[in-house]
Order: sequence, then structure tokens, then C-alpha cells
Amino acid sequence: MTEALSTIENTSNHVPWNKGKIVGAKPPLRPKHVWSIRTMLQVEGRLRDLALFNVAIDSKLRGCDVVALKVDDIAPSGYAADRASVRQKKTDRPVKFELTESTRQAVDDYLKAAVKKPGEYLFTGRRGPNCSLTTRQYARLLSDWLASVGLDPHLFGTHSLRRTKATLIYRRTGNLRAVQLLLGHTKIESTVRYLGIEVDDALAIAEQVDV
Repeated sequence: MTEALSTIENTSNHVPWNKGKIVGAKPPLRPKHVWSIRTMLQVEGRLRDLALFNVAIDSKLRGCDVVALKVDDIAPSGYAADRASVRQKKTDRPVKFELTESTRQAVDDYLKAAVKKPGEYLFTGRRGPNCSLTTRQYARLLSDWLASVGLDPHLFGTHSLRRTKATLIYRRTGNLRAVQLLLGHTKIESTVRYLGIEVDDALAIAEQVDV
């Protein structure tokens, strides 16, 4: 009986891991947020961080895949390519993505300043060229960027960067299949859940189509 009471007391005193934390899917950044962070990084001359931020937005990759990128994945000829393809760690499936002109310029400036060589990790930290940034370091950098432009770091996460461009593409085109391919999802249902598409969204798209 005593042991049972002790167990009940311990259970009642247990503090949930997520108490006081915001859980659930983190929202994408808005275009004005993207430009605020991008401008801040440019003004402060943070070449690596600017390249990292731009690549994360364009690639729509998970954080584990962003930090695992190597120079050859983005700049096989020494300069950033228009398009790239990498194999996703989670699904072991390849996914292609585009690099905009501003992203290519940011990558080229960073590669030149950091004297990056083929075979090296694209984004490295204090541990040296043979070690990539960790996902934890990536998340800390994002928190720093967000705080620097007056946003609450607790409201967003690295997945926010993955979702940002995908969400914009969906809202502007309504093309779920295209977003599915860009995110590397195997099922369209995963894309629907990921974007948080509701019935009202679907109806709004349908109303724009006149037969």
C-alpha cells in the first residue's frame, strides 16, 4: 500500500516535458520575415549564415539534410548551380530543388571567403572543415536570427524554413502535387497534413476554377 501511494505521489508530481513549451507544427515564416532576416545578415556581413538561411529556404530540406550538404551538392563546378539534388536522410529518396539568383550569389560569396574545397561540408562551425554544423547548432543559429529581427524564437523552428517556400508555392498555385515533389513526400496525404490544409483552403481554390 505504501509503495502504491508513493507511486501515485511521484506520478502527480511529475512535470511533463512540454510544460510551458509551444508544441505542434511550427508555422512558416512570412515573406517580410524572410527579408528582415536576410537584410540583417547582409548588413552584418555574416556570409555563412546568409548562405545557410537562403539555402534552407530554397531547398525546403529538413534540418538534418541542410547541415549534411557538401560543397559538391550545391557547387559541383566551384560555383552554385541553378538546381541541385540530394538524397534525403529520412526517406533515402532523392529530391531536387532550385537555387534562386540571390541564394547562388550568397553561396558563391561564402565559398570564396571560406575557401571551401570539393568534398568538404558546406556549412561548418568551430569544429573545423571535416565536421558539419549539428542540427542543434543550426537551431541555435535560427533562434539568434529570429531574435535579432524582433521575432519570438519559441514560435518557430528549423522546420519553419522548410515549410516557408512550400507554403507560398501552394498558396499561389494550389498545386499539391508540385509541393509534394519539392518536399520529397512519398504520399500526397503527408503533404496535406504538412501544409495544414483545411476544407476552407480547398474550397477557396475550387472557387477560383470556373468550368
